[in-house]
Amino acid sequence: MITTLIEHVTRQHIALQSGAARLRARTDSEALHDMRVAVRRLRSLLRPLRSLTPFAALEAAAAAFGQKSTPLRDSEVLLEELRRRGHTRLSSRRKALERGYDSLLAGPELALLLQTLDAWPATLRLAVWHDELGDLAPYIRKRLARQQRRLGLALRDPEHDRHRLRVLIKRVRYAAEAYPALAALPKPAARQLKAAQAALGDWHDHLQWLHRAETERDLQPYCETWRRAQIAAERRADRALQPLLDVFT
Repeated sequence: MITTLIEHVTRQHIALQSGAARLRARTDSEALHDMRVAVRRLRSLLRPLRSLTPFAALEAAAAAFGQKSTPLRDSEVLLEELRRRGHTRLSSRRKALERGYDSLLAGPELALLLQTLDAWPATLRLAVWHDELGDLAPYIRKRLARQQRRLGLALRDPEHDRHRLRVLIKRVRYAAEAYPALAALPKPAARQLKAAQAALGDWHDHLQWLHRAETERDLQPYCETWRRAQIAAERRADRALQPLLDVFT
C-alpha cells in the first residue's frame, strides 16, 4: 500500500508540473484543466487518510490549490461557451483570464503544493520507519464506506441539495478510481456516477452563468437560452440519479 501510494502521488506530481509548464508557455487550452485533474486525483488518494499526520499537510495544500484555481476554470468554461455562441467582445475576458493564469502560477498555493509534494515521500517513509501508520487498507475501506453511506442518505433526502449531491458524487467516484479494490462498487456504478456528475455539472455551469449575468450586462442576452438549458440539465440530472439509489443504500 505504501509503495502504491508513493507511485500514485509521484505520477500526479509529474502531471501537475507538466500542466504548469504548459500553462506557463500557453501551449494549449487544456493545461489548467489537466493541472486540476492531477490535483483532484491526488486529493482522492489522500482524502481517506487526511486525519493521519503524513497526509494532512499535502491534502490541505492540494485543497488550497483547488480552491484557488476553481474561479479560473469557471472563467475558462464560460469563455468557451461565449465563443461557441459567437460572442464578439471577448478580449477583456481573455486578458483577465491571462492575468489569472500568471497569478496562479506565481501564487503561494502552487508553490506550497509543489514544495510539499517534493518532501512528501521522505515524510511518509519516515512515518513507516517509526511504525506510525499500521495497516492502511482497513482504515481506507472504512472511510470509503462512510462516503458511500453519506451519498445514499443524500440521494434519499426528498429536499436534496444538488450542489451537495454533486460534491458527494465526485468524492465517491474519484475515491473508487483511486482505490477500486477497497471501494467495492459494482461495475455499472462507475458509469452511473459519471453520468450523474456530468448532468449535475451542466446544471451547475448554467446556474453560475445566470448568476453572473445579474451583474455582467454582456451576458444578459443569453439568459433565456441558459435558463431553458439549466432546466433541461436539472431534469437529466434527476433521471441520472435514479440508478444510484439501487447502488447506495
